[in-house]
Amino acid sequence: MADPSFTALTPLAFLERAADVFADKTAISYGERRVSFSEFGAQATRLARALQASGIQPGDRVAYMCPNIPEMLVANFGVPLAGAVMVPINTRLSADEVRYICDHSGAKLLVVDTEYLPILASVLDVLKTVQEVVAVADPLGPASPDAAELANISYDELMARGSDDPLPWTVDDELSLIAINYSSGTTGQPKGAMYTHRGAYLNALGEIIHQRFDPESVYLWTLPMFHCSGWCTAWAVTGIGATHVCLRAVRADAIWRLFDEEHVTHLDGAPTVLVTIAEAPQAHKLDRELVATVAGAAPGPTVIARMRELGARIVHVYGMTEVYGPYTINEWQPGWTALPPGEQARRQARQGVAMIQSDPVRVVDDQMNDVPRDGRTMGEIVMRGNNVMAGYYNDEDATENAFFGGWLHSGDLGVQHSDGYIELRDRAKDIVISGGENISTIEIEHAIEAHPSVLEVAVIGVPDQKWGERPKAFVVLRPGAGVSEAELIAYLQEHIARFKVPGAIEFVDHLPRTSTGKLQKFELREKEWAGHSSRIQG
Repeated sequence: MADPSFTALTPLAFLERAADVFADKTAISYGERRVSFSEFGAQATRLARALQASGIQPGDRVAYMCPNIPEMLVANFGVPLAGAVMVPINTRLSADEVRYICDHSGAKLLVVDTEYLPILASVLDVLKTVQEVVAVADPLGPASPDAAELANISYDELMARGSDDPLPWTVDDELSLIAINYSSGTTGQPKGAMYTHRGAYLNALGEIIHQRFDPESVYLWTLPMFHCSGWCTAWAVTGIGATHVCLRAVRADAIWRLFDEEHVTHLDGAPTVLVTIAEAPQAHKLDRELVATVAGAAPGPTVIARMRELGARIVHVYGMTEVYGPYTINEWQPGWTALPPGEQARRQARQGVAMIQSDPVRVVDDQMNDVPRDGRTMGEIVMRGNNVMAGYYNDEDATENAFFGGWLHSGDLGVQHSDGYIELRDRAKDIVISGGENISTIEIEHAIEAHPSVLEVAVIGVPDQKWGERPKAFVVLRPGAGVSEAELIAYLQEHIARFKVPGAIEFVDHLPRTSTGKLQKFELREKEWAGHSSRIQG
């Protein structure tokens, strides 16, 4: 007999409830499209049935490479409703990177916006497990009349396979997978962080609480839905009965138009999103509070002050792909309001404390002992609990390394203050965080080293006013070789995703090394960051 006191947790239940309680309310707004919650539920059901009719079985992986459009939003419910596992793919990746993710995850179906199909043309015929490629033609996207021919079927044809026969908005096992989110390959090939129904449900509840969503909220999708399953916000906004406003591309004019037309109350994103908003020619005082949740380092005091002038409240969070997005939050304390603006900004820049659904965050030494809460002693940030991934998909070695000592190791070094708030100070890995994207310097170095004219290379992050930091390469050429900066950049654009390509390449006679030959990147960083605030971002 089933236990009447237990129901497996799943964010699918959020749409079931919203479609009933808020049936006629607008759930999704995109251009002229308006989708009610009852229609939202019906579309997710039809998608689930269409996937089943296409041969998708429970546990199969379905990959999506789409911008923030309604079809991507529906997929967050329709794919798991079919019993399948969602694999969101970064729309900025190269063809080879997309091929690797599809092959590694074993995706059986690949749904792609027609804008990106030409980019994938060279790999579509060599995908090992994908049985069908589905083209999504967005009327608000760029015209690409021939792109759909690269796919097997259109999205409309896929949906036509479905039916309106209801499916249960439940799961038998709350620890089964709902999504696999691939990292940006900070140590080489990307790794797939496995999200469970339970973890997604609890993280979504945490987002509702900490971002203060309510049924009157209007959420603007400036955060990529492919990034950490959109921080679980697709499930959170739906669960509380708020309205999603889809946004295909982050552009200042479009954002400010939607602020005014849709009366937006919430958005998430990297600090560069706030810079885009604050510096826009269209910027003006809002007639309502805008809750702007930012991951990574809090924006600089100038941007914070400007956003406050416009009517925004900044919420600073910290996390990573392996923890469903945000894990800690900089909880604003009542006494901070009386502090000088500079001290307020300094305190708000800290990464904070665990969110309500998370286990306490720790800062530990090499023996897994907590470091003193003195704001000076550095250690590694480690996490565990419901909102830590179930492991890396099909990678036992990486999973074992990540969970050494029973805690997830972030690779981030920081301190803990007397009030329990953590603050990042350095990175154990040479990751460049550009516009919220983690970029591996090792990956870039390998790509540059493959050029026949290059002898040695070192890549670091350097200050960038818009993106926070961007990769810069220091290159030693082979004797007698000749290649220009422009030629080397063009070469890299053909081999790695464009957002990973260094913004500048400096040719040098030698790289700084120790007597034993170890590269000393800190010397390069000290020169580039002289006169700037710390490069460390959470």
